[in-house]
Amino acid sequence: MKLNIFSNQEELNEQLAQYVINIAKDAVAEKGRFDFVLTGGSSPKGLYKLLSTTYKDQIDWDKTYFFFGDERTVLPFEKDYNGLMAKESFFDNLDLKEGNIFYVDTNLSPEEAAADYKQKLDEHFAGTPIVFDLVLLGMGDDAHTASIFPQTDLVNNNEATVASVWVEKLNTNRVSLTASLINQAKNIAFITFGENKAQALAKVFGEEKDYANYPSQLINPTNGDLQWFVDEAAASLVKH
Repeated sequence: MKLNIFSNQEELNEQLAQYVINIAKDAVAEKGRFDFVLTGGSSPKGLYKLLSTTYKDQIDWDKTYFFFGDERTVLPFEKDYNGLMAKESFFDNLDLKEGNIFYVDTNLSPEEAAADYKQKLDEHFAGTPIVFDLVLLGMGDDAHTASIFPQTDLVNNNEATVASVWVEKLNTNRVSLTASLINQAKNIAFITFGENKAQALAKVFGEEKDYANYPSQLINPTNGDLQWFVDEAAASLVKH
C-alpha cells in the first residue's frame, strides 16, 4: 500500500490520470482489453474530464470496458445515479461502443440488480475469476468505500460477489461490489481529498484494525497493488 500525497486537487488528478493511462496501456498490450471499475460521487469528476478530453488519445477506448463499484438505488435518469454522472462527465466526451459500459440495472429490485450485475460480470470474464485491471475507489468521511458502510452487512461479507445492502444512516438500499471482489483486482486506487476526510484517513492508516467502523481498511488486494491518491488536507492527520 502506497500513500501518494499532492499539494492540490489538480496535481492529484494529473498524476492519477497518468497512472490510469499506464495501466490501460499495459492491460491492452497484455490481454487485449482494459477492465476499469469507476467510482461514483463528486470526487472523480475532474479525473474523468481529464481522461476524456486532455488525454483522450492516450487510451484505446474501443478496448476499454467500464464497470461501477457501486450504485445508488435510484432510476438511471435521476441525478444521484452514478452511471449518469459518469455518462455526463466521462462517456459523453468519448465515442464508445454501447457494449463497453456495464451499468447497474436499477429498474430491478436491489437484490435482483445485484444478481443481474454479478451475472454480467461472470459473462464478461467468461466464467474465470473476476479480476479487474483497475478499481477506482473513493472514501467517505465515515471511511466507507463503494457502498461498504460502517456497521452494515457488507463489512462481514467475505464472498467475491455483488451484493445489495441496507444502509440505515441513508435510509436506502445500495448495490455494491464486495471487498473480496474488489481485492481480486490487479490494481486499486483510492482518490481522496479534503479536510473533511482527514480523521477517517488517519483511522484507516492507523495500526488498529476496526473494519466494522472503518470499512476502507478492508481493501487489501490479494495479489495486486494498492495506491492512495490524496491531497495534503486529507493526509494532514496521517502518521507517515
